[in-house]
Amino acid sequence: MTLHAPTALPSLTLPQMLRERARTSPDRIAIRQKDFGIWKPFSWADYHRRACHFGLGLRALGLPAGGHVGVISENRIEWVLAQMGAGLVGAVTVGVYPTSPTSEVAYVVGHADIEVMVCEDQEQTDKVLEALDQLPRLRKIVVMETKGLRSYAPEARGLIATFGEVEQLGAKQGDPAVIDQALARQTLDDVGLMIYTSGSTGKPKGAMISYRNIRGVVPGIVERLRLTHDTTHLSYLPLCHVAEQMLTTFCPVYNGSQVNFGESIRTVQEDLREVAPTMFLGVPRIWEKMHASISIKLQEAGGLRRALFERAYAACKPLAEKPRSAWTLGDKARFYASYWVIFRALQNFIGLRNAQVALTGAAPIPPDVVRFFRVLGVPLVEVYGLTESSGMVTGHPIDQVIIGTVGTPTLGVEWRIGAAGELQMRGDMVFAGYYKNPEATAGSIQDGWLHTGDVVREEGGQLKIVDRLKDIMITAGGKNLTPSEIENTMKSSPYIKECVIVAEGRKFVGALVMIDFETVGKWAEAQRIPFTHFRSLVEHPQIRSLIDTEIATGNQRLAQVSQIRKFHLLTKELDHDDGEVTATMKVRRSSIYKTYAAEIEALYH
Repeated sequence: MTLHAPTALPSLTLPQMLRERARTSPDRIAIRQKDFGIWKPFSWADYHRRACHFGLGLRALGLPAGGHVGVISENRIEWVLAQMGAGLVGAVTVGVYPTSPTSEVAYVVGHADIEVMVCEDQEQTDKVLEALDQLPRLRKIVVMETKGLRSYAPEARGLIATFGEVEQLGAKQGDPAVIDQALARQTLDDVGLMIYTSGSTGKPKGAMISYRNIRGVVPGIVERLRLTHDTTHLSYLPLCHVAEQMLTTFCPVYNGSQVNFGESIRTVQEDLREVAPTMFLGVPRIWEKMHASISIKLQEAGGLRRALFERAYAACKPLAEKPRSAWTLGDKARFYASYWVIFRALQNFIGLRNAQVALTGAAPIPPDVVRFFRVLGVPLVEVYGLTESSGMVTGHPIDQVIIGTVGTPTLGVEWRIGAAGELQMRGDMVFAGYYKNPEATAGSIQDGWLHTGDVVREEGGQLKIVDRLKDIMITAGGKNLTPSEIENTMKSSPYIKECVIVAEGRKFVGALVMIDFETVGKWAEAQRIPFTHFRSLVEHPQIRSLIDTEIATGNQRLAQVSQIRKFHLLTKELDHDDGEVTATMKVRRSSIYKTYAAEIEALYH
């Protein structure tokens, strides 16, 4: 398959490029941070200056060149200042999920040999302090929010510095020549970032991302998503995940575009309405949640509005996959009439009225959910990438969408379909390997080709992800099944949040199903069904009937061999702390099969 020539980018590392931005566009707004309801702007000069001060402060604390800095925090300006500051003095940044329990934090911080840990607040600091005896390399904890720090014992306080103190230390004592020297030595093959995989099948692995990888993936993303220096983005998905890194640091620094940090992960919906970004990234769960919230709003709106919506939706459904350039005058009239009467209000409600491109990735998404938003006029495209490919490597061209596929490979990606239909690729974006794990690296990269572990097939000139190679199931009758296809068909119902298929070696397909508490709760209230909590709602016979109907509807769209014959309704939500889902909410199949072994066996007896 053809290797496309990447568009010209300067041969500069990400920190070198930040310095260049500050030199060429010092007054242009790079970041806006919302604090106490007010959006505060920071220019490229501010961004670079504060990152330099923090980097010099790290050096003053004794961090050596090539040292490892950890960050555990929700997204905010201090996250990227720590990352860029570390990069400017030749150190490596390692992100840790803020939702991780102490045991996971201890594993990543210990395995990654982190010497300075940057924590958001007391809650995250406590996780690190609790694991201190397992972290011999850790020499300092830097805390962003100082509330509660006085309560620590003197020996713990001696280990802690505030983020502001480290910045001031760098500003006062740091020698700016240190940064110039570090950047002069820095090469594209230096590792800048370590991203730990979510660990759905075992311990997380530390993927080393070099500056060449970052520079290699950017042209394809920029070209495919049509990003410019006027693009605006709301950063809210975890920055320890490659998907958010590519849109918060990689592309904006090379492209000169603007990033917005909201007040909190809990205020995303409100922040979206205020920012109205031109680009928006949502993992499938976000889109499913938005879909459910619109369904609830339509339920509450009453008969006339719901009827208007259904009529407009039916009229515009054929336009979901039709390129706008091919719309007839009749198509345009139909869409814009629907837009002004119904869709515009819904776009405002979800904060995507200005979106020129919206993305879904990181996990499979029900095709009906993509279709729903495209009918509404939200230009949602499905993209695909891995931590090991440094981010997005395929995506729909904006005007050429085939729903259910992930588009075509981006600029700079050489690709082929290998044995068993596995997608393999090579190019500058292929990661540098797993930290301290040469065996896993050798299994993942063979002769320069990244073995993705994903089975694909071509449909209409675009790639369709069939499933993970290791997840393909074979029934007792010898039929091959792709669980994600069945699960996604069911999850297109606003009432079903999770569906975990059981089929390996079985006579028929069974499933563990978790309801969407919010949507089902609203439905139950409308039906005057009393309930007090998740379990009491699930155990009501009418809820069982509701889910039965939804599964029967989903089954109609599946081949007979793939249809769910029996299911068990889970009486609690799947939980990260219980090891049932990863920090990115990916299902840990083996863990769930073990936990619910008795319920699974009951389906087959």
